[in-house]
Amino acid sequence: MKFPFPAIAAAFRERRTVHPPVPDVTGADVERIVLRDFSAAQLEDVLAILTEYTSQWESGTCRVQLAALKLANGNLDSLRTHIDAAKQDYRDVLVAAEYPNFWKATSSGGLNLRNLSKRERQQIVGADWQQYEEWLRRG
Repeated sequence: MKFPFPAIAAAFRERRTVHPPVPDVTGADVERIVLRDFSAAQLEDVLAILTEYTSQWESGTCRVQLAALKLANGNLDSLRTHIDAAKQDYRDVLVAAEYPNFWKATSSGGLNLRNLSKRERQQIVGADWQQYEEWLRRG
């Protein structure tokens, strides 16, 4: 699956006043989500898959690993798919996990963001941020 990162980046640049928030996450967040979303029997496989993706910045690694975990939704095969995608272009995984409504709006058949007002764009970004924070905090 190929995500439209260039289209989303262009949409964000087009109206510079709408800036997406960036999550500040740590390795402890990754560990907590792994334990929450996967069984103990899967733990070794999940950790092996996650360690395949690294960034030169620790926070970047954690952010991408969390994005892959979110998209995988507890499915080991899906986690593999998203980590493989991140190794090709990490931005595709980040966009799909952190900004799903914005991503859908720029996908083929989606909304034309140029026709949205600044307020409408802010609402999309705000809703995406809220759903990400709720996912991250979930039990």
